[in-house]
Amino acid sequence: MIRILLAEDMHMVRGALVALLSLQHDFKVVAEIERGDEVLSTALLTAPDVAIIDLDLPGMDGLTAATRLHERIPSCKTLILTSLGQPGTLRRALASQVNGYLLKDAPPDHLAHAVRKVAAGQRVIDPELALAAWDGAESPLTGRETEVLKLTAEGAEAGEIAASLHLSTGTVRNYLTAIVSKLNARNRVDAVRIARDSGWLVT
Repeated sequence: MIRILLAEDMHMVRGALVALLSLQHDFKVVAEIERGDEVLSTALLTAPDVAIIDLDLPGMDGLTAATRLHERIPSCKTLILTSLGQPGTLRRALASQVNGYLLKDAPPDHLAHAVRKVAAGQRVIDPELALAAWDGAESPLTGRETEVLKLTAEGAEAGEIAASLHLSTGTVRNYLTAIVSKLNARNRVDAVRIARDSGWLVT
């Protein structure tokens, strides 16, 4: 029996997924939650074999939750289920050592097949996404620039970003200028849009 934790914030989608998974004779949904920051604590209590995690969750994004889960409970496999198919997001998912990455509009039997494969220790990636990730451009931003842009996307001003990252306000402004230039953006808002659309930024 494959024990499954499901993290999905949309109630109707979560209910439909639980119903779908429960039809499989070898699956048991041991937990269903709606927040990313509940994934690890719930997994510690319920000991799932596979965690199906939506990419965009409140409290903590799915990739961060999957990374923390992998660090604390490496025996629990992770399958990211998302409506976002950007190549950059897939590359970050692979770097986070997730075991599977599947689009929400995939046929139902694909999900069951993916759960069984990741439970068996195999990696499952949507083939079209894998090809797009292979062909897609890498983010031109450094790790620090990505941090600055993420805080900008959350509405933080230069002074707040500087305090959060222990930098001077002038350094933050320099980073923002470099980000806008690297992304060929019109301004900071446009830079955030470009980075999100490319899958380089999850906020």
